[in-house]
Amino acid sequence: MAGLLLCLGLGSCVSYVGTKKTAKAYQPREGDVLFQSLPKSPGLDIIDAIEGATQSPYSHCGVVVQKEGQWYVLEAMVPRAMETPLVDWQKRGRDEFTAFRLKEEHQAKIPAWIEEMRKQLGKPYDFRYRMSDEEIYCSELPFDAWRTLAKEDMGAVVKLGDLKWEKYRAVILAIEGSREVPVEREMITPRDLAAAPQLELVYDTGLSKEKR
Repeated sequence: MAGLLLCLGLGSCVSYVGTKKTAKAYQPREGDVLFQSLPKSPGLDIIDAIEGATQSPYSHCGVVVQKEGQWYVLEAMVPRAMETPLVDWQKRGRDEFTAFRLKEEHQAKIPAWIEEMRKQLGKPYDFRYRMSDEEIYCSELPFDAWRTLAKEDMGAVVKLGDLKWEKYRAVILAIEGSREVPVEREMITPRDLAAAPQLELVYDTGLSKEKR
């Protein structure tokens, strides 16, 4: 989740983004959902809490879009929802990422889906990982837009209390500014977004197979 708690297509042009780990290049398509593991510092830091609580290597995600003939990632990131050049987005995750694509039966919805997401550009990042209208976090951005457009969920909503949060109590309480962990809080995590039945894996540097 660049979120639980982060304090801290089809276009007309062809573009390839290589990786350190594979010789095969990723060929972007508009609407691809990319997942990455954000950089970590030693010790029990926020990214450890995000990935550890969800038992997943995914701590952030965004959606591939085109703008002025270039590839970008539409993302909810600190400090606000924005469009980041794909090459910059990739470098942030140490060239490790996975790409999921909407299945064929959903492809026609991509332009309208992106339009819905772009309505959130500039919205402040939600450090507390709530499903609210005032702020937004990474996996909430594509989830909310899909729910509005298709009237169905993209991935399963879970409660914080359903995750392996106990080891990260101090981190959560520091973000919340309270003495109680909001175990009933509902959220869509990057892990659960990646497991959505509307998506299929199309590219992987090996990140999805990492153990947590």
